Parts: sequence; structure tokens; C-alpha cells
Amino acid sequence: MAVVVGFSSSIALIYQSVINLGGDSSLVASWFLILGLSMGCLSILLSYYYKIPILIAWSTPGSALLIANIQGFSLNQATAGFIVCAVLLMLVPLLVPIDRLFKWLPSQLASAMLAGILLSFGVSVFEQINLQPTLIMTMLISYLLAKRFIPQWTLLIVIIISVICAWQLQLIEMKDIEWQWSEFQFIEPEFSWSVVFAISLPLFIITMAAQNLPGIAMLQSFSYEAPVRPILSIIGLCNILVAPFGGYAINLAAISASICMTEDVHSDPKQRYKASIWSGIFYIVLGLFAAYIMAWFALLPSALILALAGIALFSTITHSLQQSINSEHKYINEAAIITLLITASPISLWGLSSVIWGIMGGLLVLFINTFKLPQLTKRSLNK
Repeated sequence: MAVVVGFSSSIALIYQSVINLGGDSSLVASWFLILGLSMGCLSILLSYYYKIPILIAWSTPGSALLIANIQGFSLNQATAGFIVCAVLLMLVPLLVPIDRLFKWLPSQLASAMLAGILLSFGVSVFEQINLQPTLIMTMLISYLLAKRFIPQWTLLIVIIISVICAWQLQLIEMKDIEWQWSEFQFIEPEFSWSVVFAISLPLFIITMAAQNLPGIAMLQSFSYEAPVRPILSIIGLCNILVAPFGGYAINLAAISASICMTEDVHSDPKQRYKASIWSGIFYIVLGLFAAYIMAWFALLPSALILALAGIALFSTITHSLQQSINSEHKYINEAAIITLLITASPISLWGLSSVIWGIMGGLLVLFINTFKLPQLTKRSLNK
């Protein structure tokens, strides 16, 4: 169930990321192969070694960032961005304590940046209604009903119903698909400073703030004391190795990981790590079958894929908006709103994307509101 939730919530996003970079379904399969193997092996090894349900996932908001932020970059440049991001994910937890890392960047700004990135995906769902009204309305209704009655299977149900509806509307080009195994495709990185600022830094911030931190909080909420710093560094090291093959960003899972931590898994919390091990096995199987799955997925109409990507992010957008304005200090909330607006805008100056300008704008608001002028004493006035 954890694997189904994780896969169904991101398949359309990762597929669209590769297509936007100029790839095809075979390259998508390569991405899913390396992601499935790395996530599966790490989940198995870390869970078995620490006897804690540690589930590894790909960065869902990271894939959304790639779609919104890779215009003008080639596949080779994007790969270089993945490698630099992985280096940061490995080194920063070792050099800087997690609590200090985000002391200078309030969680509200990170949430606002994420909301600004994802906002266009939510809007695109309703833009697709102009193209395929019957299909998109069916997807929205199925989403609302499934979310109300069986929320844990919402996205899987939406996928099944949308595919059936598209087939009935004759929007799927039916053809024979031959069985094929997934194959690795190495992508030679092409480094540049513009890649670091446009892809690596935003991907690092989002992966840490929206994935790793919630993953840590999820472990703590179930009273699991995990050595966070070595775990994050091990994940980052593995990320460096798999990045040239499409491992754009891997991290601690949060929502899907919680499925492996409840009482439904086992009455004894010390035995629940076995669920993460089995999840890792299923991720490996998923990666091996990715080529065949992606061959079928490529037959779906683009309107369905874009709408599915947006619908999968409804909950994340809602959570990000709520978290961005939950501070008791008004100036932090205002900084978050400015971050959101700039990030969602099409601004692109001096080679820096709207994501970087959004963070800079929010930090400027914080600086102006917290900067204190030196107090003048009577002695200094006399002088």
C-alpha cells in the first residue's frame, strides 16, 4: 500500500519532467528503474540495520519543481544539477545541525516557495477542462468522492477511472505493447553556475524542507529515535551515484512511510521495520517493470497526464498554503506571501529563476523587519 500511494502520487509528475527535458518513455523507464532500485535497496538496508521503519522516496515536490523550472536547460545540464543537489544533501547534514539549517529560513518561507511552484499545477487541472471537459470533470468527481470515502486509495482510483473514461472516449491509441525490461541510460552531466542556482539550490531546499524534515517528524511522532545525520548523509551519497542515471532526488518518505508505522502493521513497534523492508522489495520490482508500465502510460492523452499531476498535488498545495501563513508574527506571514507571489510569477532576471527570486524577496522582507539600528546613547550624542 505504501508503494502504491507513493507511485501513484508521482508517476505523472516524473513522466512529464522527463518529457519536458526532451526524453521519451524509455528514458522515463530508466529514471524509474534507478529510483526504484536505489529507494528499495536503501529502505531494506537502513530499516534492517537500525530496526526502524525507514522508507525512502523520490522527491515529489522536486519533480514538480523540475517541470516548472527547467525551461532552457538540457538533459545534461539538469543531470549536473541533480549531482550538485545530491552533494549538498550529503554534506550539509554532516556540517550543519538540522535545526540551525532552517533557522535562517523559516518554514513558512519554504512552504510558500513550494506552494508557489505547485500553484500552476493546480490551475492546469482546470485549464484542461477546455480541452477535454468530460474526462477532466470525471477525474475531479472521482477524486472528491474517493477522498471522502476511501482517502488512502484516492489517487489509484482516479488513475483507474480516468483511464477507463479516456478509453471510452477513444482518446487512447490502442496498439500492441511488447514486454521489455527496464534499462539504464547514463546521462553525461554538463556543469554551470546557472544550473546550480536554477536547479540545484531550489531542489535542495525543497527536498530538505518538504521531504526530509517531515520524514524526520514522522519518525519522531511514532517515538522512533533515528540517527538523522548519518541517515541523511547515506541517502545523499547514494543520490550522487544514481543521479547520472535519473535519480534526481531521493529522501526520507513521510506520508507513505507513516503507513509502515501504524498499529495495523504490527502490535509491537519494534517489528514494524519489516513493512519498510517489504516496501523496498516492491520498489525494486516496480523499477524492473518500469519500461513495460511506461510503454502503456505513454499511450494516455496529455490532458489526462497533466490533470493527474495537478490532482495529485491538491493536498500538498493545501498543506503548503496553510503552513506558509501560520506564524504569530505578521511580518513572517507577509514575507511568505511575497515569496509565494514571486515564485508563482514568470519573473526571470540575470539567469535566476522565480524560485530563487522568491526566496530572496522573502528574506529581504525578514531582514527589513528584524534589522535593528544601533541605539544612540547620550555620550555618543555629545560627541
